[in-house]
Amino acid sequence: MGCRAHEVLARVGDKWSVYVIHVLGEAGTLRFSELRRRVEGISQRMLTVTLRSLERDGLVSRTMYPEVPPRVEYALTPLALTLRDIVGQLVRWSQDHLVEIDAARDRYDAQVSGWAPAEE
Repeated sequence: MGCRAHEVLARVGDKWSVYVIHVLGEAGTLRFSELRRRVEGISQRMLTVTLRSLERDGLVSRTMYPEVPPRVEYALTPLALTLRDIVGQLVRWSQDHLVEIDAARDRYDAQVSGWAPAEE
């Protein structure tokens, strides 16, 4: 795989980008505050960084309205819409296999004494 493809996969496949693409794909256009409410666990700073990176890569559009207070909305671009089904499949797979993954983690943790998952 080429370095450029690896770079794109690293962006699209990171923890928060997948989640943001999924939420925007399901909900459509959202304001920042609504998007943050729907993306469980993300900080304001991390959502800002993720949205900027996705916008830079042409996957998210940002529309600012000249109102008081300013209104900013985010939506998937046509390019990102080509990822919607793929991301949806990843989300469905993870939901469908949570029990199996939890069981595998429990088995692993029981075998490796003193091991604890890293804090995120």
